[in-house]
Amino acid sequence: MTSLTALVLSCTLKPSPAESSSVLLGQQVLDALGALDEHDVTGEIVRVVDHHVKFGVSTDEGDGDEWPAIREKVLAADILVIATPIWMGQPASVCKMVLERLDAELSEIDAEGRMTTYGKVAVVAVVGNEDGAHHTSAEVFQALNDTGFTIPASGATYWVGEAMQSVDYNDHDQTPEKTAETTKTVAANAAHLAAQLKTSNYPA
Repeated sequence: MTSLTALVLSCTLKPSPAESSSVLLGQQVLDALGALDEHDVTGEIVRVVDHHVKFGVSTDEGDGDEWPAIREKVLAADILVIATPIWMGQPASVCKMVLERLDAELSEIDAEGRMTTYGKVAVVAVVGNEDGAHHTSAEVFQALNDTGFTIPASGATYWVGEAMQSVDYNDHDQTPEKTAETTKTVAANAAHLAAQLKTSNYPA
């Protein structure tokens, strides 16, 4: 059994303690990872908006920037989960800010000449009461892959409600069956790939 760590970055626009659908789905991914019999996965969820993360594309923007502490958690994790709501058919602005901060990893190299994010798996969790889950996943996938993360098969779980309505994911008394099944698949595939990469990372 391989021990793995996971980090969920929830990109909700709502600070704690407000209820958030993206926090809920991100936590469900973390719970699904923790429930796997084949792997020992532990982790945590960080609500990015609760921290003073500055706009920028460096590892540290100074003047009280709290991204460096979050970045340490990203680099310590084997699996990264980006959980974001959909707004106007797009990933949330907080999600885009996170991806911009991850852009700095393009120039961070380990002793073997690889990006320090090589060998890490990333998946996406998307919620919204409008269309756009596939588009949002595609945007986030591209950015994560570009910055060194590996995307597993079936690397996204999502829920979108009926268009132009007000029902949110966290309004449900029970998790929709299809989303629950997809979340379990995402967790299983992410852990499987992360274990393989932890044993045998990409070549220098």
